Amino acid sequence: MSLVGEHFIWVTLIFFVIAFLYASVGFGGGSSYLAILALVAGSFFIIRSTALLCNLIVVGGSCLVFLRGGHFKIKKFLPFVITSVPMAFIGASFRLTQKTFFILLGTVLILAAFAMIVQSLKLGNSTLKKKYAPSIPYFLGGGIGFLSGLVGIGGGIFLAPLLNQLQWDRPKTIAALASFFILVNSVSGLAGLLVAGTFELLWPKTLWLLFAVLLGGQLGIRFGIKRISPMGIRIVTALLVLFVGIRVLVSNALQLTLFT
Repeated sequence: MSLVGEHFIWVTLIFFVIAFLYASVGFGGGSSYLAILALVAGSFFIIRSTALLCNLIVVGGSCLVFLRGGHFKIKKFLPFVITSVPMAFIGASFRLTQKTFFILLGTVLILAAFAMIVQSLKLGNSTLKKKYAPSIPYFLGGGIGFLSGLVGIGGGIFLAPLLNQLQWDRPKTIAALASFFILVNSVSGLAGLLVAGTFELLWPKTLWLLFAVLLGGQLGIRFGIKRISPMGIRIVTALLVLFVGIRVLVSNALQLTLFT
């Protein structure tokens, strides 16, 4: 498969669906964009640049909708991003092999999914919040920011399941934080690509992909805010994370292990 003819039409539709589903739970879909682009795009620079830009488009719209809906609490969010941005930069500076990258990404996503599933079965629709030391958000933001830098995505897909498991706040507040977390880390990642001279896009096809994720993201976030219960958000998130994790391992990591 490649980014030509009818194949590109299917890729565009898939990007629309990914943006819709991920935006409904406060994510950008960067991990899935990477997985799809790995199958159809030849250049690693194009893959990473396009995925980050699509991520930014989706969560940018999500942040605006969460803000207008009263789910955006900037004072509670800042401790997470203050440490995540520099640690993401440090994580991105590590040079991982392709096999290590995909094994790390797939494994972490699968573990996060199972954590979400266990939490959903245990807590149901509970919106009970627990209190933690003020330093916890800084440590979590820094640790997840570093991990996000290693794998090259926004990090919300790691942060949201963990915070839901910890009952840090209501699911929709956590979804809003995940969007903001992804937004700032995606901007940081794109800036890093520009500085390094590795920002590369395939025009004009990229414009169609950006339009697809913009439309899908806007529809998804409105569907999620109005239709999905707290338990529904956790279950949908877990299923999405599990699917992507298995997809990454089967199509990339295990395949690389067999042929290297």
